[in-house]
Amino acid sequence: MTTTTQAAATQAATTQAAQSERETVLTVTDLVVSYYTDAGRAKALDKVNLTLKAGEKIGLVGESGSGKSTMALAMMRMIKAPGRIEAGNVVVGDIDLMSLSDKDMLQARLSQIAYIPQGAMNSLNPVTRIGSQLVDAMKAHTKDVSKEEMKERAIAALESVELKPEVFKMYAHELSGGMKQRVCIAIGILLEPKVIIADEPTSALDVVTQRQVMETINRIQEQIGAAVILIGHDMGLMAQSMDKVAVMYAGRLVEVSTVREMFTDPKHPYSQALIRSLPKLEEKGVFEGIPGMAPSLLRLPNGCAFHPRCRDVMDHCKTTRPENQVLTGGRRVTCHLYAEENEKAVA
Repeated sequence: MTTTTQAAATQAATTQAAQSERETVLTVTDLVVSYYTDAGRAKALDKVNLTLKAGEKIGLVGESGSGKSTMALAMMRMIKAPGRIEAGNVVVGDIDLMSLSDKDMLQARLSQIAYIPQGAMNSLNPVTRIGSQLVDAMKAHTKDVSKEEMKERAIAALESVELKPEVFKMYAHELSGGMKQRVCIAIGILLEPKVIIADEPTSALDVVTQRQVMETINRIQEQIGAAVILIGHDMGLMAQSMDKVAVMYAGRLVEVSTVREMFTDPKHPYSQALIRSLPKLEEKGVFEGIPGMAPSLLRLPNGCAFHPRCRDVMDHCKTTRPENQVLTGGRRVTCHLYAEENEKAVA
């Protein structure tokens, strides 16, 4: 093992030990979301479970349509018709967001849990100055605070994401894509929430700006000690920025593990296929895709949803739905291949 690898391993172990002592700030239990269409019921989330501690960063990955954005919107209680949150709990701190009234949920957004949208270009009001949008967000949550103090807080939030105070008086069309995304981050961290959900915050940005935006998110996250859920397709970005990776497929979390474990020893066949599909320097021009296509949520295969594309498929994978397995070290994998290891770990 090289000195660099040893240092990285030591740092990862130190980070993991520190996180184990932190309090749990997010607990998602058996979350179910369905969309009712003319073609039938599509179960977009199927009993999803997730736990995050303060300061922890997890990347949520998977093909388009796997349920990543639906999970984010469900946690924010922003699912619109024909979608419906049918079961489950989302607890932030000691508050169950699913049991709150609509009025109380409005207060919980930004103060307890914040959402940084995918399209910064479309999420900012084009006819309202940036400063007014930040102040309006504060007005909805704080009382007895003067306009001057709100302005100071808004400018401080802009400066914390490396934007100049002049941005306060500007309109969205006067900002670059990266600046707009940072404004969205500034709005998200205004009230120092416990959980920040970033839905593909670097999409449609150039590589340099992507790095700047991620550095901004990481720096802010460390300052306020929030847990971060990063939704995206870029596995390289996850490797550089996250502590853990959660892989989604057909509305289920099929594997949750540390970044190191995911990239060195992925367990679920779908996770393995995702890692194999990454380009490699030693194999220039050679790309390995995942055979087949993700299934329609209206017509999921019997048994394991991934079995038609899996190279390790067994007979009972085609008929029996796999349950979540707990492996040695606490990794979670939803696959029949690890039933024996799960029994040993539980025992």
